[in-house]
Amino acid sequence: MNFESIFQQFNQMKIAVLGDVMLDTYWWGHVDRISPEAPVPVVAFDKREVRIGGAGNVALNTVSLGASTTILTVIGNDNDGKQLVDLLEQNNISTKYIVTTPNRVTTNKTRIMSRNQQMLRLDCEVTTDINTDTEKQLLQKIEEYFKIEQPHVLIFEDYNKGVLTATVINEVITLCKKYGVLTAVDPKRKNFLSFKSVDIFKPNLKEVKDGLNLLIDEVSLNVLQKIHIQLQQILGHSISLITLSEKGVFYQNGNELKIIPTHVRNIADVSGAGDTVIAVASLVYATTRQIGLAAEMANIAGGLVCEEVGTAAIQKQKFLNECKKLLS
Repeated sequence: MNFESIFQQFNQMKIAVLGDVMLDTYWWGHVDRISPEAPVPVVAFDKREVRIGGAGNVALNTVSLGASTTILTVIGNDNDGKQLVDLLEQNNISTKYIVTTPNRVTTNKTRIMSRNQQMLRLDCEVTTDINTDTEKQLLQKIEEYFKIEQPHVLIFEDYNKGVLTATVINEVITLCKKYGVLTAVDPKRKNFLSFKSVDIFKPNLKEVKDGLNLLIDEVSLNVLQKIHIQLQQILGHSISLITLSEKGVFYQNGNELKIIPTHVRNIADVSGAGDTVIAVASLVYATTRQIGLAAEMANIAGGLVCEEVGTAAIQKQKFLNECKKLLS
């Protein structure tokens, strides 16, 4: 397999990421004592760090692999929104088609960290669905983007924060079919069975169990094949790509199916691994049309980012080296 060639082709790809984008704020400090006011640790502040989170993390991964990437979302008309747009632009992610509205706040998740451990998380957000006016604005922007940019793939990245309403999902899938854009989905429970007729459906196993109300403990090819069939009867999608935590990933496309085991890693933090998996799988599949290869490479990428603390985008050269080492 010529991985150098595949990685070169990433530079010609155009990716759209549609969903809930957010700020991840980290307050780093150290703990030397317990508060006299309450039985809680006192964190002495050292530094503050702001990162792109949610759907933005998927975009960071596709950009880091060389793909031209645009974020499609709704944010608040606030300082967090301005900071988020600045961060996205600094990371070469196009913000041209973002909708800003005064009736929402930009999601900001603040984590208090000490010695690489999370002590507390504070979420500032609105999670109700965007209203019909905002839906219309967003859909107009998306169609305008399709006409001008002609992307290869659109990734739905749902965090249940209200951007992906039933109307937005249905209309965008219709637009993707009209403009010949591949669709991939990283679903959450609320809209789990709303993504009808997409190309790649990528939940994790817990989301599948919740979404289909399944009580299963066994993870086998036979069980996962039945899940794929059950999902397909409802969604009519093409490819299932199910992440299985430490057991790896499962994929099925027609009669092609496999469980790919994980590679041994020093796991520091699993947050953001799913974002990396959907980003890599979508990009590789759009480039090669080989879901087996896309799943193998996404599995490697997901493991690599788990070696970093916090959400982290995949490093292109390191990823290329691992693909050569493990798949050649």
